[in-house]
Amino acid sequence: MKTWVYVDGFNLYFGAVKGTLYKWLDIHTLCSLLLPGRTIERIKYFTAKVQARPHDPNPPIRQQIYLRALATLGNVEVFFGHFLTHRVSMPLANPVVGQSPYAWVLRTDEKGSDVNLASHLLHDGHLGRYEMAVVLSGDSDLLCPVRLVMQDLRKPVGVLNPQQRTCRVLAQEATFYKQIRTGVVASSQFPPDLVDAQGAFHKPAGWYRAWRRPYPS
Repeated sequence: MKTWVYVDGFNLYFGAVKGTLYKWLDIHTLCSLLLPGRTIERIKYFTAKVQARPHDPNPPIRQQIYLRALATLGNVEVFFGHFLTHRVSMPLANPVVGQSPYAWVLRTDEKGSDVNLASHLLHDGHLGRYEMAVVLSGDSDLLCPVRLVMQDLRKPVGVLNPQQRTCRVLAQEATFYKQIRTGVVASSQFPPDLVDAQGAFHKPAGWYRAWRRPYPS
């Protein structure tokens, strides 16, 4: 079946690759291993541009290199939301007696990716661009658009969940549901060195590991 995949980039990052050596992730290979027999025609990747941090100015550079790697796949489109930083009052984990139990902190939230993903999922479905959709996310907020595509458009929607915990509502409603395991992530790495129209480029420093380990059956 002609399949389009909709990837919540930050849900994937925090669920499956943060803190690992598998950040150099080839999403097309990942989806091919998890969706055997399907023709993955297009992958839409929803994210936001990260910002430099006081102790680490390089996240934007690493992200741009990774997005450049995704562009070599040919069937991946990237769509950007944004980050919103605001000052909020939050309770202290260990308040001191006689002092305020709250502290003002700067909170940064990623905005737009889930709405953008849901909008594209529904819009592409109405235009008949895919025969089957796959949502790569463990966010239960996406239940409504998944239901609409399945019930109103009569199209199957699968879910690939990168989070460690099962999303029960998506598992119950989706046409099929799979947890993304570490083994398949480890087997879905780009080679360390890539070439595009701009020339050769490499996996960011600190991300190195032997790529494409055999996927356990």
